[in-house]
Amino acid sequence: MSALRAKAGAYLALTKPRVIELLLVTTFPSMILAQGGLPDLVLVLNTMVGGALAAGAAGVLNCYIDRDIDEVMNRTKRRPLVTGEVSPREALIFGWVLTVLSLVWFVLLVHVQAALLTAGAIAIYVVGYTIILKRRTAQNIVWGGLAGCMPVFIGWSAVTGTLSWGAVMLFLVIFFWTPPHYWPLSMKFKRDYANAGVPMLPVVADTKRVAMEMIAYTVAMIAASLGVWFFERDKMTWVYPIVALVLGLWFLWMCIDMYRKARSGTTKKVGEMKVFHASITYLTLLFLAVAVDVFLPL
Repeated sequence: MSALRAKAGAYLALTKPRVIELLLVTTFPSMILAQGGLPDLVLVLNTMVGGALAAGAAGVLNCYIDRDIDEVMNRTKRRPLVTGEVSPREALIFGWVLTVLSLVWFVLLVHVQAALLTAGAIAIYVVGYTIILKRRTAQNIVWGGLAGCMPVFIGWSAVTGTLSWGAVMLFLVIFFWTPPHYWPLSMKFKRDYANAGVPMLPVVADTKRVAMEMIAYTVAMIAASLGVWFFERDKMTWVYPIVALVLGLWFLWMCIDMYRKARSGTTKKVGEMKVFHASITYLTLLFLAVAVDVFLPL
């Protein structure tokens, strides 16, 4: 029984559960805003389960393709494909089973459009990011991050059967958020990425330039977060834009502080992991504000 439990745990680890959790955090609030209230809970459950299956599929296939990189990186050398807990063949089969299952799930229990958007998300992450971009360009996470934006479209489409400018703004929030979220982590593990031959921006550029680009993306992110209210203001109150602006300025200050420390030229740390964790807090609270604001009687 313990061996079976260990094997199941190894398969689960391949799906990258923490990434799945973050993706689902953006899906449900998007569905609430699309509905202008609480959507059908069965639809929500079906969309969340299908999204978790799809995200897990992408994670497994990413681990399969990147197993050579994972082997030389300290951060990833304990992943099941590196330790041998799961064989490459087992992982590949598991990844494809999850892919097919997620798409069939969406077709049967949500609708075809959501299934097509899900297929696009998996393709962007596995083919666009993992196979094409990751090992070739420092802009890998920028364009590969499109996959992480797709849950907004999937959730919105599940409710309305279509997309709107409000959905596009939520999509752009995540798109502009992704670089200042992931680059601090890349700074922390810069040597790992360099040893693996992955040209993340912090590997090929100095910290000052990375921080400057993070500031630019954060400003665009704040604008997109306010754009959500502009296009969906008939469903929202003034509370959301105030919260969005406060959260955005707080995270912008974190990025500016990193730039100031990098510019000072001292050897002290620039607080990259503090910014990384702050980015997760920002996105979680922003989408919580999206969900809650719809129900405020103002």
